Amino acid sequence: MKLSSKITRLLLISALFLSGCATYHLSTYSLLEQFADTQKETKVNVIAAYPIFFFGTVTGNNLSEIKCLDKNGQEHIIPVTRGTGIRITKKDGTRNTFYFDTLIIQDSTITGKKDHFFGINVKPINLNDIEKIELQR
Repeated sequence: MKLSSKITRLLLISALFLSGCATYHLSTYSLLEQFADTQKETKVNVIAAYPIFFFGTVTGNNLSEIKCLDKNGQEHIIPVTRGTGIRITKKDGTRNTFYFDTLIIQDSTITGKKDHFFGINVKPINLNDIEKIELQR
């Protein structure tokens, strides 16, 4: 196989993986409504690099799915997994990106974690400062 055809094949495979990520939107009100009955839960994560195992714990929400809209305004119910990301754009234009399953709403603020092992927190976000909420899976 020629080098050019290998590169073409690699680019096509990369494009398929990149296009597989879908972005969804929801309003602050919808997020609050769907979080009304959620509970905090501790999540234990394990990375196995035999013979060593790494354990990490984070606190997050217990949502297993969330209702949101695609770019055409069509409603979808998507599963919440460890890989579901959330990007919050504030009215001042700054953005915070973190894992959705670590999101907690308390006292009119949103908090979350940038990782599942070390518990790196995002700076708390006031609900009144939110311009846009995007989910990516």
